[in-house]
Amino acid sequence: MIFIIMGVCGSGKSTLGQMLAKELGTDFLEGDDFHSSANQNKMANGNSLSEGDRIPWLEDIRIATDQYLSRGDRVVVSCSALTKSGRQILGVERRKVQLIYLHASESILTERMRTRENHFMPASLLRSQLDTLEEPEPDEALSISVDQCPDHILDQILSRLGPG
Repeated sequence: MIFIIMGVCGSGKSTLGQMLAKELGTDFLEGDDFHSSANQNKMANGNSLSEGDRIPWLEDIRIATDQYLSRGDRVVVSCSALTKSGRQILGVERRKVQLIYLHASESILTERMRTRENHFMPASLLRSQLDTLEEPEPDEALSISVDQCPDHILDQILSRLGPG
């Protein structure tokens, strides 16, 4: 099973992805690590990625997660997965993929981005990500509000995932 933790910047994908992977006893893949240095530099300079910039990144994440599926292993991966076409590249339509959509108000997301350290993505790109975001349909993803502490959010995710 592949668990894709999606949402805009500042939604807690990395934090909650790591927590979920630890709870499930499986690996965590940081989606940001799959970005090319050109993409990272582009974002660090305050420029949004184009769909063309995102495609190779999403394909690389898909290749990595497919390796886990081929071995019958589970993995948790963080990835913004902002658009429906991007989620199709990731293969979210497959039965062995669970999409977990993290969302919050723009003010909460902005505050989180202002306080995080050592990240190439500036808070100025949040608006662009919100404008690009195509929220998943209710039957596509678990929709989780991230307006509380990470431990409570993790409990909510685990409860919604159910046993197994």
